[in-house]
Amino acid sequence: MTRENPNQDRHAHVKQLLSKMDPEVAASFNYKQRKALQKVISTRDWNSHKIDFRPTLALPFLPWSFYFVFLGGVNRRNLSSSERFTAALAFITALLIVGFIALGVVLVIIYLLKSWLGIDIFPDESLGIWDQFKDLFK
Repeated sequence: MTRENPNQDRHAHVKQLLSKMDPEVAASFNYKQRKALQKVISTRDWNSHKIDFRPTLALPFLPWSFYFVFLGGVNRRNLSSSERFTAALAFITALLIVGFIALGVVLVIIYLLKSWLGIDIFPDESLGIWDQFKDLFK
């Protein structure tokens, strides 16, 4: 279904915005103010993201289609206290995960270096990592 007049769509958005206001406040807007609202609503600068992925999934036997949105970019708005807490918690969690992965990689590298140098800390005990590593290059 296509709209014949895109201006009607813009006016519909302004009317919808005004309908959610107190009727006295909505009636107080003059023509110039309504045009300014229309211009702000039609401007999509606030909706630009570095990552904007919006796929739709239509399942064959269902009458509905589902969509999900993945957005990424710089957050330009002020965060509430709960959002700041959640962001800090997510940052700390990500930092811990990356730290544990990096620590694991460093320990494996140190173990391989130890095995390459022939240092045997526990006699007759081996994790087998060195043997698997050597087998990669045969």
